[in-house]
Amino acid sequence: MAEVRFEEALKKLEKIVSDLEAGKLSLDESLKKYEEGVRLVAACSKLLEQAQKKVEVLTKKEGTFQLKPFEEEQPEDK
Repeated sequence: MAEVRFEEALKKLEKIVSDLEAGKLSLDESLKKYEEGVRLVAACSKLLEQAQKKVEVLTKKEGTFQLKPFEEEQPEDK
C-alpha cells in the first residue's frame, strides 16, 4: 500500500464501513472492501504509532523548560 495520510485513510475506511453496512454489495465486493478496510486499519495504526513516538513533552525542571520524549504513564502495581 502506498504511503497515505492518516486523514485520507480514515475517510476511505469510513466509506468502506458505510458501504458494508448498507448491505447492497455482492459477497465478492464485500470481501474486497473488507480486505481493503483491514489494510487501512493497519496503515492508520502504524501512522498513529509513529506520531506517538514523535510527540515530545515540554516540562519545567529547575526553573527552565526542557523537551523530553513522550512516555505513556504505566499503571502502578497495587
